[in-house]
Amino acid sequence: MSLLRIRNLSVDFATASGQFRAVDGVDVTLEKGELLAIVGESGSGKSVSMLAVMGLLPWTATITADEMSFEGRDLTKITPRERRSIIGKDMAMIFQEPMSSLNPCFTVGFQIKEALRIHMGMDRATRNNRAVELFDQVGIPDAASRLNTFPHQMSGGMNQRVMIAMAIACNPKLLIADEPTTALDVTIQAQILDLLIRLRDEQDMGLVLITHDMGVVAETAERVSVQYAGQKVEEQPVKDLFRHPYHPYTSALLSALPERATSKILPTIPGVVPGQFDRPQGCLFSPRCQFADEKCAQTPPVPCGPEQGRALCHHVDAIEAGEMA
Repeated sequence: MSLLRIRNLSVDFATASGQFRAVDGVDVTLEKGELLAIVGESGSGKSVSMLAVMGLLPWTATITADEMSFEGRDLTKITPRERRSIIGKDMAMIFQEPMSSLNPCFTVGFQIKEALRIHMGMDRATRNNRAVELFDQVGIPDAASRLNTFPHQMSGGMNQRVMIAMAIACNPKLLIADEPTTALDVTIQAQILDLLIRLRDEQDMGLVLITHDMGVVAETAERVSVQYAGQKVEEQPVKDLFRHPYHPYTSALLSALPERATSKILPTIPGVVPGQFDRPQGCLFSPRCQFADEKCAQTPPVPCGPEQGRALCHHVDAIEAGEMA
């Protein structure tokens, strides 16, 4: 039984001008102890798909899925009370923007100890000791006194570490990390990633890492899911993806890495991710793809088989054979 299993997840937002599909038919499978990276540009639906799993999207969102289960438990049918007993304990998330996720009216210590009180039933002294231990784990200096500070009294990087400490406080079975090292310098990034991987190993915790950093993906992930405009366009083991990407979008992402550049000017992907009013009728990547033809513009592609990374492209065979340039 998979730890997390999602089939055909779609998320639509109600806007003044109609419905906007932010996530379109995404599948995700995560086993216990596995590290899955989800990559893609801003606007590709990475965070929205995971917020849907957590039940944290606003009322304007309409979520549909053929299956969305956690440890075999159907997340679409549980009651709000049952969801509250899972979220924050068995399933936790590190949010991308700590300053908008932490409550400015309460100290960071109060906020981390509140989860320990509700989910773990710890008494006051045990909660305090555990909070100090967590702050030490994520590299917050002078941890005992820092518990009494408010979010606005700490830097963005420190608040990010507070968010990470809150997420791992109850030893979750599934941790979703949304750009967990964005506001941190390179040295601290490495420490935090090492901490997350160590926790994954010690607790057999499933870890979903949402990131733009392909270097982080190469160093940490076991499997990579590439999303574009709300769709999953490719998924492969990390070594296979870097060695042989099948979808043109994945190839373009990897070509833009500085270490892969063959000239002084880095390659770029022209255009932008389509929004509500400029979504192509066929392949969503077709306006930006060097291999696109009339079929791409008119007909939505279907995923290839697992041996070709389930790439969502009409021309995988031709591109692989070198017939298109």
